[in-house]
Amino acid sequence: MLMQGGGRRHPQFMTKGDKMSTPSRSLPGGTWTLGDLTVTRFGYGAMQLAGPGVMGPPADREGALAVLREAVDLGITHIDTSDAYGPRVTNELIREALHPYPESLHIVTKVGATRDEQGGWPTARRPEDLRRQVHDNLRSLGLDVLDLVNLRLGDAGGPRPGSLAEAFETLVELRQQGLIRHLGVSNATEEQVAEAQSIAPIVCVQNMYNLAHRHDDKLIDRLAADGVAYVPFFPLGGFTPLQSSALSAVAARLKATRMSVALAWLLQRSPNILLIPGTSSTAHLHENVAGAGLSLSREDLTELDGIGG
Repeated sequence: MLMQGGGRRHPQFMTKGDKMSTPSRSLPGGTWTLGDLTVTRFGYGAMQLAGPGVMGPPADREGALAVLREAVDLGITHIDTSDAYGPRVTNELIREALHPYPESLHIVTKVGATRDEQGGWPTARRPEDLRRQVHDNLRSLGLDVLDLVNLRLGDAGGPRPGSLAEAFETLVELRQQGLIRHLGVSNATEEQVAEAQSIAPIVCVQNMYNLAHRHDDKLIDRLAADGVAYVPFFPLGGFTPLQSSALSAVAARLKATRMSVALAWLLQRSPNILLIPGTSSTAHLHENVAGAGLSLSREDLTELDGIGG
């Protein structure tokens, strides 16, 4: 990870109080390669560290900083964020908690939306909007180069059809200028993913996907064949009571939580799926890590697969 004001920080240049972190072999799922970046498949999403509605500061700032530090201490090397969270709040917390960043840590951010005073997420995908957002992320995170930037498409209601060419080409230009290392897309249709790939390589797609919403099954398999990561958000969103009952039955049989089973299923669904569950609690962070390491039997998987059938 490149640092603002001067290249990579190597162990021999560490100052007192700085920490390096070695990825933990015990994290469930192992690792995945995003371009030339190796990350743990179990990552951390920072959105929940902001205040209510992802606006303003957290109620417990020290607690938020502790969660970030604990994530890195556990060996997590993939943190997902955006300067729109807060806005700027989660990025500033990440910088305060973890800068100077360990060599192994890779921070993924996204651009394409901003925040209004009502807490809405208006789109912001004009070239000038994207350039400003990239520079805002660089500044708030304290970086010279962003490891990976996702272009957020659609709106708060989900993906929307339409060309991404102008917006994505702007990010390609910023990558050519050395401000971005790798590119991805978020909240995208399958057609938009293909359009992005026709313009420049992408290393990940970040869409809503879980046991109940499996509209991206074919896309996940295609991306796996291409060596592209798929990063699902809302791993427990959109369940009906019947579906919840089925999930709860498997969880009860395994003496685990519903969230643990859902995370474990995602890791076992495909090797290119990366998890970024968020939490503002160190105890919950540990529960998520342990839960994602559940071993689901063929019987468990068959029962769970029926939820989205």
